[in-house]
Amino acid sequence: MQQYIEERIIELATYTIEKKATVRETAMKYGISKSTVHKDLQDRLPVVNKQLYHEVNDILMFNKSERHIRGGLATRKKYKRELEMA
Repeated sequence: MQQYIEERIIELATYTIEKKATVRETAMKYGISKSTVHKDLQDRLPVVNKQLYHEVNDILMFNKSERHIRGGLATRKKYKRELEMA
């Protein structure tokens, strides 16, 4: 694996851990696709650093378990905003 890719993977993992960020938030911060972030954190990180992988994986699993709640809140907020405008 090329050096710059390993550095990017470590940087993405560190950001995700520090901010408890979602894949989408991390992708937006670094200006790369969600697919790249996900591949880096799920597939490449275990090869680079097992310890970081376990920490990141815990955060990603937590985010996954809460995504339906976040989606519902976003939908509620959207329709509440539309009602106020009408």
